Amino acid sequence: MDLLSLAFGLYGSPEHADNGNRGGKVVGSETVLETEDLTKEFAGFVAVRSVNLRVARGGIHALIGPNGAGKTTVFNLLSKFLRPTRGRIVFDGRDVTALEPADVARLGLVRSFQISAVFPHLTVLENVRIALQRKRGGSFDFWRSKRTLHALDDRAMTLITDVGLAPYAGVLAVELPYGRKRVLEIATTLALDPEMLLLDEPMAGMGNEDITRISALIKSLAEKRTVLMVEHNLSVVANLCNRITVLTRGHVLAEGDYKTVSADPAVREAYLGTGHA
Repeated sequence: MDLLSLAFGLYGSPEHADNGNRGGKVVGSETVLETEDLTKEFAGFVAVRSVNLRVARGGIHALIGPNGAGKTTVFNLLSKFLRPTRGRIVFDGRDVTALEPADVARLGLVRSFQISAVFPHLTVLENVRIALQRKRGGSFDFWRSKRTLHALDDRAMTLITDVGLAPYAGVLAVELPYGRKRVLEIATTLALDPEMLLLDEPMAGMGNEDITRISALIKSLAEKRTVLMVEHNLSVVANLCNRITVLTRGHVLAEGDYKTVSADPAVREAYLGTGHA
C-alpha cells in the first residue's frame, strides 16, 4: 500500500463507497456555482488556467491538489478578492464576475480563510453580534446604545449554540483553543445567512479531536447549505465530500466522486510523481 492509498483510504471501510449520498442526503443536480474558462495570470505566470467548475446545490464539494495547484487562487477569484484575467463566474444563476466581495457576500456566497479572522479581544458573543450587525447593511451601529446592540443577542446565542460554542459565549476570542477559534469563524460566516460557504482549509493545524468536531459541524451545515472546501486532509475529504475536483498547476486534472478520483492514475502522478501503485 502506497502513500496515496493511505491518504485517500483506498483500503478503508465501506462507508466511502457512495459519496453521492452522505448522511442519507441525496445531492441535487441543480448547479449553484459555475465557472467558465476561469483564468488568472500574474505578470505572465498563469496561476489558474481555464477552470470549468460546477458545484451542485446542497452538497459538500472539495477542491484538492498538491501545494501550488491554484486552489487558494480559485477561492480568491470566487470570493472576488481577485479579478479573473478572463472567464466567468455564475452564482445562483447570476453572473457575479464583476461584483465586489461585499456584493457576492450579500448574495449569499460567503468565504472563510486559512487564518482565523475574528476580533481577538472581543468575546465570542460580541464577534457573532458584529457579524449580525454587518448583515444589516453598511453600518455597524457603533454609536448606538448597548440596549440596541443587545437586541441581537438572542440570534447571536442561537448561532453560537448551533456550532457548539455556548459554554464559551463570554470568553475572549484570543483565549479560545485553536479549534474553537476556527468554529467561531464559521459562526461569524453563518451570521450572514449564506446560501453557500467557501471554507479554506478548515482543518488546518488541528488535532484529531478538533477535526472530528469540525467535520461533524460541516456535515450539519450542509443540511441547509452548499459547501465548497479546500482541504489537504484527504481522509476528511473522503469522509465528507460528495464530489471532488483535483487541481494541478492551475488546471482541473480530475473530477468525480471519491472512488473515481482516488483511483485516477493522473491524480496519483500529481501527488506522488509516479503513476505506479
